[in-house]
Amino acid sequence: MVYRFKLVSDEVTNFAREIEIDSENTFLQLRNAVLDSVDFSKDELDSFFLCDDDWQKEEEITLEDMGNGASDQDLWLMEETPLSELIEEGQKLIFVFDYLTERSFFMELKEMIPNRKLVEPVCTFKKGKAPKQVIDMDDFEKKIDLKAQEKLENIDDIDVYTGEEFNEEDLEDGFDIMNMD
Repeated sequence: MVYRFKLVSDEVTNFAREIEIDSENTFLQLRNAVLDSVDFSKDELDSFFLCDDDWQKEEEITLEDMGNGASDQDLWLMEETPLSELIEEGQKLIFVFDYLTERSFFMELKEMIPNRKLVEPVCTFKKGKAPKQVIDMDDFEKKIDLKAQEKLENIDDIDVYTGEEFNEEDLEDGFDIMNMD
């Protein structure tokens, strides 16, 4: 069976990639296909995270055993784990390619193609330019400072509770369950 994954970035709006890969290939082969599709070096540490429907990280599939997991937790290594072992229909993944700044690609299994095999993964669609693999920390800090400044400038838009709107009678009517007498 062949899996077709779509990749997007939250940094670059017109960026997308599609990768087709055999379900029996490993996460390492998927990693290499992703990195090749965006012309990234394979020298950096990175990880896949299986996600729920709300993009919350669940299981991590690592490049190397970092020795920081609990002994009762499963350890999934890219080189040893076939995609078919963890991927299910509609699976969402996050591929963290820059640990220092938590920059990543969002991936989703778009199609499962039965009765088809691939020897090597292939990038079947490219749109836009990928974000930089590694960013200058000074640039990153400036970006963070700008976001913080924007939030401070918008602080007047936040409703602040002053206590003047408080009406004890409204509370009593709406919260009978709280009466303990």
